[in-house]
Amino acid sequence: MTRISYALSIVSIVSLFVVYKAASNSSESLSPQGCRMSYMSPSYLLQPDFNSSWTHLANRYSLWLYREVGWEHNELRGVPVLFIPGNAGSSRQIRSIASSAARQYYPSPYTASPEFSSRALKPLDFYAVEYNEDLSAFHGPTLEAETAYASRAITHILSLYPANTSIIVMGHSMGGIVATALLPSPNISAVITMSTPHTLPPARFDRRIAVLYERSRAALLRANTPILSLCGGATDMMVPSEACILPPSEEGVYRRTVFSSALEGCWTGVGHQVMVWCHQVRWRVARAALELGAASSEPQRGNILDRWVRDDRALPYVPSASELLDLSDETLPAQQTLSLQKPLGERIYRLPAPTTAAKFVLFVSGGTIPPASPQNSLPLSASVYACRDAQHCTAFETGSLQLIPDTSTEKPFPAPHEGVDESEGVVRFEGVLPSIQGQDGSLWVAVDLSGGDGRGWVLGGFVDAEPVVREFTVHDILYREAAISVDPKALQTDVRLPHLLSNSLLVYRVTPEYSPSDTCSRAILPPLLQHASPSETLYHPLTEGRPIHLHSHTAAPFVPHDAGVERGINLTLYTSGECNVQALRIGIDWWGTLGRMGARYWAAVPGWAVGVVIWTTFIAWGIQESGAPMPTVSESLSIFTRKTLPWLVAASFAVSFLPLPVDHLLGNSGEAFFSPVAPFLMLVVAGLVQVSWWLLCALMWPVRLLGRITGSRRKDDTGIRKNTLFSMFLIFVLVFVVIPWQVAFLGCWIIHFFTCATHTPPPPTVFSATTPPASFSPNNTGYPPRSRSPPPVPPAQALADGQRHSAHLLLLMTWLLPLAAPVLAVWVRTLATAGLTTPFDGDHSFWTVAPYLVLVDFASWTRGPLLPRESVELVSIRWFWMPPAWVAFFWGAARTYEVFDWVWVVACLMVVIRVGPRYWGDASWSSASVRSR
Repeated sequence: MTRISYALSIVSIVSLFVVYKAASNSSESLSPQGCRMSYMSPSYLLQPDFNSSWTHLANRYSLWLYREVGWEHNELRGVPVLFIPGNAGSSRQIRSIASSAARQYYPSPYTASPEFSSRALKPLDFYAVEYNEDLSAFHGPTLEAETAYASRAITHILSLYPANTSIIVMGHSMGGIVATALLPSPNISAVITMSTPHTLPPARFDRRIAVLYERSRAALLRANTPILSLCGGATDMMVPSEACILPPSEEGVYRRTVFSSALEGCWTGVGHQVMVWCHQVRWRVARAALELGAASSEPQRGNILDRWVRDDRALPYVPSASELLDLSDETLPAQQTLSLQKPLGERIYRLPAPTTAAKFVLFVSGGTIPPASPQNSLPLSASVYACRDAQHCTAFETGSLQLIPDTSTEKPFPAPHEGVDESEGVVRFEGVLPSIQGQDGSLWVAVDLSGGDGRGWVLGGFVDAEPVVREFTVHDILYREAAISVDPKALQTDVRLPHLLSNSLLVYRVTPEYSPSDTCSRAILPPLLQHASPSETLYHPLTEGRPIHLHSHTAAPFVPHDAGVERGINLTLYTSGECNVQALRIGIDWWGTLGRMGARYWAAVPGWAVGVVIWTTFIAWGIQESGAPMPTVSESLSIFTRKTLPWLVAASFAVSFLPLPVDHLLGNSGEAFFSPVAPFLMLVVAGLVQVSWWLLCALMWPVRLLGRITGSRRKDDTGIRKNTLFSMFLIFVLVFVVIPWQVAFLGCWIIHFFTCATHTPPPPTVFSATTPPASFSPNNTGYPPRSRSPPPVPPAQALADGQRHSAHLLLLMTWLLPLAAPVLAVWVRTLATAGLTTPFDGDHSFWTVAPYLVLVDFASWTRGPLLPRESVELVSIRWFWMPPAWVAFFWGAARTYEVFDWVWVVACLMVVIRVGPRYWGDASWSSASVRSR
């Protein structure tokens, strides 16, 4: 190994650690979680009638009915709801939402609330399927089995209710994929998914997962069932929230994606598992389900979902009256704002509009501007009118309402383990000033307040309609921050940064600049920054000396980008003016950006590592076929690092500028800012391959030492070889009937590991550190000249070449293991929970593992070169390694399963052409050794 190899390995290990720490810290820094814990008194009733007469999966899965102990009856009285858990999830996860629904419907034990009984609304009967914590995210057939079971469960549940009853389906994580896979269905009235990766599978190691996603996407286009997707944002570290966004659908079909950071009354990031028990989320989902029971059409169901699980989309302003007659109470001087703390009684305020203003904004804390209000609002209510004199007032021609959080300088937002309450929130009205004017050219805005009881506050005034626009790009703030000046007294300031990237990989840091002030602690509305994108909204209170971090899920790697989405960043600053925010300084937060990249590109590591190992093997085969000794793995990696890696780094950097499809390379579609990511990842992966070989050598050392101590030595395996056919047949039967092929592949790796460990390592070749073999061409490329007929090989060298071939094969199989390991974990989990009650579907292809069985078996008893070039090869098989290598680099991150398939093709060619002619003969006399004699 050269010094550069050691340095590269150290850099890779350090980079991996740094990226891991950055990714671990990103959740808290980008989107702190403020969720109130939920409590319940659960009981679960097994449904024994849903047995094998309904489905053959009844011995593997089960169906349960939830009941809140002491609050509701065990009889079926209401609307059925089916909950589907996700990857490694449990049916018990339904308890939080089901308990909230029961206690909302029954405010006291067994007594229905008049709010529901007066409208003939029924309670909810929550069913949940138990999948025994199956790892459905890694295995397509398991996901299909869960879908089949859920489909039959719906049929069984509806058989217990009157005809024409429909069911509401809820799914968490991968359970949402199962829920949408049930569509189209006339029996399902609505689907609510929570933290579900609709667009992109969280693990892309199984081709059948991709096929199921394509099938589900096609089904969504045909289904009219309303679907609501709840996403946790950056706080969800298991499912990137850009994958949680529902794909587009036909016009008129209800598809809504709501981020918890924009969910009214929630306004916080929510973790993956927390989504099902976060109180601010669960009660809204439960209430929506209760209201859905009375809906009879898709538009009605969509309206209900929009009302109870609502994000920050603006509502139209609906005035309570069309005219006011007496407006003589109070007139504020021009250019001043309406600022009331603890308003009392009823009063009308008239504000003269300045000639420079274009919009009027009004904030009401805890109260109502019809129809917007917090869930548990104060009696305080406000209406807004435009007046041309004291007798003629009309409603605003264009006005919108929005509920935003009410923050404080005294505690963090959101409050840890508490969050916000149902009574909290500020209703914001924004209206464009109408063109009507009085005889003297004046215009007033009238604010009619009623119900004031000393709680809450009111703030209103005029703002400029033109936003603050800055034209700098992301390259302008690479190493220094840019300042954005704002009016410190403006109630609302819109900031548009049209040339900045809005991407899930990129995190910006914003630091407010304050002028000296001692009144900030008494501010009615402390500075609040709203960061809005087409898919989500986040709110950040501004505190002096404390930066905030902006992130987005609008565009992301491997996710198709909507061409209609506007590029750039949109910010809105709300403040009552006491804190004197003079400017916002914005720059790139490199630590957060590094964490976001690490969280999204971890799946690329095994695929790219296979590409590095393939290229290393290609180099080693070329050296051996030129007549030089086969290099050791360390020597091959050294040559790769010195000769090939610089070219691959440069090529990956250049290709990153090409507008490739989103499933190519790293999925950035030629975005220039992210071009350094590919070469950096190439260097890290190359170093990890080096480290992996060191670890293999360290693991083989005690095995080799133990063999020497016990005196075991390699024997003549002629008798064993005669049993090869029987062994192959036995493995074929086991794979076909009982075990998945991934288990057989793991067995192949273990056998080959011990084969390589018990070999006596040959001495290193003379060109290992400094010079290439003498037969190399003088062009200093690191590759040998092409030769169809290699020179004779001495027997000792042939034996060493065979051992080194085996070592290269071991390294390749080691990096193929992560591509097969997820299904191994699924099989072990299924075996532990369900036993052999049902077959493990979809992974009994003996041919997938057959070439590795032959290679490993042949390497275990051959005493000559393992894979020498045969004279029948017009073109060396080593050149067939190039397609899998390029597949690994171009598709290894988005479609990792493609890598294993292409390597399998080359493995089959090796077995057929190089191993097959010698497999049943005397392997100690290979073609190379025969020529040498």
